[in-house]
Amino acid sequence: MSFDESHGSPKRTSMRTPLGRVRNLGAAHSGTSDFWRQRITGVAMTLLMIPVLVIIMMLLGRNQVGAAQILSSIPVAVILLLFIFASTWHMKIGMQVVIEDYVHNEKLKLISIMLNNFFSVAVALASTYAILKLSSGV
Repeated sequence: MSFDESHGSPKRTSMRTPLGRVRNLGAAHSGTSDFWRQRITGVAMTLLMIPVLVIIMMLLGRNQVGAAQILSSIPVAVILLLFIFASTWHMKIGMQVVIEDYVHNEKLKLISIMLNNFFSVAVALASTYAILKLSSGV
C-alpha cells in the first residue's frame, strides 16, 4: 500500500499483472473457452487425420459399389462422423474469431455470426446425412 500525499489517505495499488487481473475472464466473461475448444478440435482433427487418410486411400480406384462397401462399415462411418463434427466445430469457432476481430459494424457482425452458425450447422448436417446414407447402404 502506498500513501497518496495530496489527500493524506492510503492508496491501494495492485501487485497483479494485467493478465493476472483478467485470467480466464475476458470482456464477455466467457474466458478462454473458445480458445481451448479451438485447440481441442484441432488436436482431434490431427489425431483423426491418419484414419481419414487411410479411408481415402482405400477408396482410390474403387467403383461406386466398392466405395459403398467400404463406407458401409460402422468403424469407418464413426471415424468420418467424428472428423466432420470436429472440423465443422473448428471451422465455426475460427470464422467467428475472424468476424469478431475484423467486422466493426455491430449489426453486420451479428448477422455474420448468425450466418456462420447456420452455415456450419448446414455443412455438418449435410455431411452427416451423406455418411449415414452411405453407411446404411441406401
